[in-house]
Amino acid sequence: MNTIAEKFISIQENKIRYFEYGTSSNTVIFVHGLGASAERWETVIPYFKENYHVIALDLPGFGLSDKPSIDYTIDFFVKTLSEFIIKLGIKNNIIIGSSLGGQITTEFAISEPQLINKMILVSPSGVVNHSTPALDAYIAAAISPIKKNVMNAFSMMGGLNKEIEPKTVTEFIQRINMPNAKKAFLSTIMSNKESKITCEKLANVSIPSLVIWGDSDPVIPKENSVLFFSCIKKCQFVEMKECGHTPFVDKPKEFSKIVLEFLKEK
Repeated sequence: MNTIAEKFISIQENKIRYFEYGTSSNTVIFVHGLGASAERWETVIPYFKENYHVIALDLPGFGLSDKPSIDYTIDFFVKTLSEFIIKLGIKNNIIIGSSLGGQITTEFAISEPQLINKMILVSPSGVVNHSTPALDAYIAAAISPIKKNVMNAFSMMGGLNKEIEPKTVTEFIQRINMPNAKKAFLSTIMSNKESKITCEKLANVSIPSLVIWGDSDPVIPKENSVLFFSCIKKCQFVEMKECGHTPFVDKPKEFSKIVLEFLKEK
């Protein structure tokens, strides 16, 4: 991504970093997952920025955003996202959230329906009742971020023994070694252990929704997708073949095509 687009804004007294592209009246906001940053979306943003106003932010506690010593609850992230959108004055918002970002987006759509028109959830968290070996490996990599551990974690999360780009590993190590980054990572996990997405909650989602899941996701298995498309009133579901936990990284062109076709629908 072009670093010229990098910007910062103060939300709840925290500096939030984000990338911004395009001038369309329709805005697509990308919300990353646990331990990630706005760069995670860099392979799909080019497909969107020609026709949409595109924003990808670093959630507080992650990337280059501030990392205050607080409880990183879903409610905190939802409030941050709400204030972020209001302060920037953006409307006609479409939010795309991956993993933790998908859980935040879901809760946001329920509590702030006036600020979101459509949502796309990519393997959202908040649905599994137990950990998985891939998630355990990722947590271990955050606690002890040596190259071997991080490479192993990303290989497991990919689900198909795909080659992991060295840049993915080095950038994760750099981010997690920043002051307070590990605390924010672990606080996010601990603060949201009991925060679950239920069918009762999903029944309150009133906007058109698209759920995308990698068929080989070892972090949050695809079976968890049933809850979403069976409980959200206006929900479509797409299973992406030969993809792990982040299909937008595995197959960015195919992912973007699926999302853009969904966005064209009235």
